[in-house]
Amino acid sequence: MLCLADRAFVGYTLWRDAAASGADLLWRARRIFPCLQRLDDGSYLSRLYPSPDHRRRDRDGLTVRIIEYRMPDVPGGDQIYRLVTTILDAQAAPATELAALYHERWEDETVLAEVKVTMPGGRLMLRSRRPDLIMQEVYGLLLTHFAIRQLMYEASQQAACDPDMLSFKHTIEIVRRNLPFYAAFPP
Repeated sequence: MLCLADRAFVGYTLWRDAAASGADLLWRARRIFPCLQRLDDGSYLSRLYPSPDHRRRDRDGLTVRIIEYRMPDVPGGDQIYRLVTTILDAQAAPATELAALYHERWEDETVLAEVKVTMPGGRLMLRSRRPDLIMQEVYGLLLTHFAIRQLMYEASQQAACDPDMLSFKHTIEIVRRNLPFYAAFPP
């Protein structure tokens, strides 16, 4: 299992406790870590300490691997992305693969935003007052989202592109262009 987190506060106690769960961690961090050993893939090993005193005495530190990179071909991607992971073996999990995997998590964030904001046309507000009706409302939202995502997949096949690259709006444009039945519906 791999736990991904965005801009997490990578503190000793939180890191230690999360790592103790048995999951590997791959968290984006803001803070800068000292390089103790450079690895073949460009990542490096560092240590995380419970306090500055522990750091000075080099006591009770946790070894972590740091992956730093830029994405120059992406708008705004010239910043330094810094990932911290419990996966110390650069051969088993190269830095490029972990960085690519980390960015795949945005697909999950996009899905949550679609269900919570895009589909309802604003911030999601459940109207039901009883638990059984709330469940029914949530299931309705999820089924609608599934149907839209199926339509997005079909549109991506027509447009020969990755379905993850389509927005709801772009999907409707592709469908209207290629399926006469949908062209009859106004935008």
